[in-house]
Amino acid sequence: MTLNIGGILDAAISHASASGHLDEVNGHEAIHPSASGGITGAVWVERVTPVRSSGLRSVSTLVVLSVRLYTSAQQLPMDAIDPDMVAAVDALCTAYVGDFTLGGLVRQVDVFGANGQALDVRAGYLPQDGAVQRVMTISLPCIVNDLWEEEA
Repeated sequence: MTLNIGGILDAAISHASASGHLDEVNGHEAIHPSASGGITGAVWVERVTPVRSSGLRSVSTLVVLSVRLYTSAQQLPMDAIDPDMVAAVDALCTAYVGDFTLGGLVRQVDVFGANGQALDVRAGYLPQDGAVQRVMTISLPCIVNDLWEEEA
């Protein structure tokens, strides 16, 4: 079996795009601020690591995606930035928990972190090209069953 990372990324991007909160969603980490003026998103692979819930002769993996939301931290009204960002994060987390297998591509979204990384959201600021972005990054942990075969 091979890791269907394209399908997993597409599922996460699709949920982000369908949320109605984002102007655009990229399949890579942004290196420049968006010119959209609203909230943009990016999805990429953060890490892939074996987990202890493997089968008899195969290894299951934890695939952690980063789903980052970006908006200008220098827009008015400043008091609306976090409520808008949290509304978008809430919609995405609801979608990821609701589609627990991402359309059958993964065994589960590891919501509570049974295999190390829980579904998690971290807020912060990111300087890019002289601008400051308000960011919220979702760690989206996905368990993929029986990915690598072990030799007997």
